[in-house]
Amino acid sequence: MDVALGGTFDPVHDGHRRLFERAFELGDVTVGLTSDDLAPKTRHVERHVRSYETRKAALAEELEDLAANQNREFEIRPLEEPTGIATEPQFDYLVVSPETKDGGEQINEIRRERGHDPLEVIVVPHVEADDGDIISSTRIVNGEIDEHGAVLEDGDGADGSE
Repeated sequence: MDVALGGTFDPVHDGHRRLFERAFELGDVTVGLTSDDLAPKTRHVERHVRSYETRKAALAEELEDLAANQNREFEIRPLEEPTGIATEPQFDYLVVSPETKDGGEQINEIRRERGHDPLEVIVVPHVEADDGDIISSTRIVNGEIDEHGAVLEDGDGADGSE
């Protein structure tokens, strides 16, 4: 089975890792990584996003072990528009977080218009930080939590650059 998922992934955190793990359980994975042009447009809060090449290298490092553990392949491709790669006919599944579920429905509408079978949309729940709020890249960049959801005191240790 071919699985699609997409995002900015800056920085990668345990919520993303849960998405990746679920995707590799289903099949070979193609990750649409937001381009430098698209990334700022997908943010709910304005913040710095590292370059596509920097994010791609970090993402590939994250995915290598997960793919190997499931004996799966992966590919990272630029995502130039929000509906991106998942409208292509080869995919069977789309793995999303709760806030991007509506985007999955939009993708399936585009697929139907193009004569493709709809994707099975797999919604992966958020991962909570130690404070009960969700882990997010924005919270990490703001120095509230680390990539695993541990609450940081006074912003120590999280500048989003790693």
